[in-house]
Amino acid sequence: MKPKVLVTRQIPEDALRMLEEACELKIWPHSDVPATREFLEKEIVDAEGLYCLLTEKIDKDILEKGNRLRAISTMAVGYNNIDVSAATERGIPVSNTPDVLTETTADLAFALLLATARRVVESSDFLRRGEWKTWSPMLLTGQDVYGATLGIIGMGRIGEAVGRRASGFDMKVLYHNRRRKPEVEEKYGFEYAELNQLLSQSDFVVILVPYSSETANLITMDQLRLMKKTASLINVARGGIVNEKDLYDALTGGVIWAAGLDVFETEPVPLDHPLLTLPNVVALPHIGSASIRTRTKMAQLAAENLLMSLAGQRPKCLVNPEVFEKN
Repeated sequence: MKPKVLVTRQIPEDALRMLEEACELKIWPHSDVPATREFLEKEIVDAEGLYCLLTEKIDKDILEKGNRLRAISTMAVGYNNIDVSAATERGIPVSNTPDVLTETTADLAFALLLATARRVVESSDFLRRGEWKTWSPMLLTGQDVYGATLGIIGMGRIGEAVGRRASGFDMKVLYHNRRRKPEVEEKYGFEYAELNQLLSQSDFVVILVPYSSETANLITMDQLRLMKKTASLINVARGGIVNEKDLYDALTGGVIWAAGLDVFETEPVPLDHPLLTLPNVVALPHIGSASIRTRTKMAQLAAENLLMSLAGQRPKCLVNPEVFEKN
């Protein structure tokens, strides 16, 4: 008998076929709207496997309703939407999809860096409003990227990939991480720096740490005041890492130059959010991994992780190895 699997969103066909061959599926029918709480609470009751996205909150209450649940796979790198501790207590392996989106997310981070430095979106809007009347020496001038200093907060796979891209612009790369990484220093010439030192010396700061109790509100006005007035802050990690009110005040008060944001504390971000009113903010709808190839690979990896877990095997990308260590 095929195991019952709850899928919380329409997913790419290749991944769907993988699941259909081995499982009996219950799929949330909408591609552009997250599954409702009511739907999750009802359908989790009979599910043995859960294939979810970062848009669904899989908390202790949901897990308690899933008495038959024995595997969770999320099509994302981050998993702060899942109560991993509660899943571990119930012996449920949780898996995610790192690695496959590294290069794509690094591309997007660097695109935001370039866009904020050279005021790309602001300039495009200026043209489209019909305000371009003539060439002017200081019209929409921005900041140089070539030869600048890049500070990377979080030297994981994506951080390393962003740093590699910076080498093509002859940038000096500083990084801050929970633990120092001599291997990237030796291989790429990156320099370790304490957080305050990195903030004060960098022309561009890219945030790439996972969201946790330790990184929530990591960047507040205290940290923003350490940055150069010509510096840009780029966040492609999670919204809650940066205090959005402080960032708004810093951007309107001339504390920093600009911000490039792919993530927000509340997503979708409300259209009346103060940060969306600022010309020196490039705002995107969480598209860090949004290339066709990468999203397809993510979906396939999430499916593979789920199938392995349901078969009693250790999935490729296990978040809570304690489950298998206990067994």
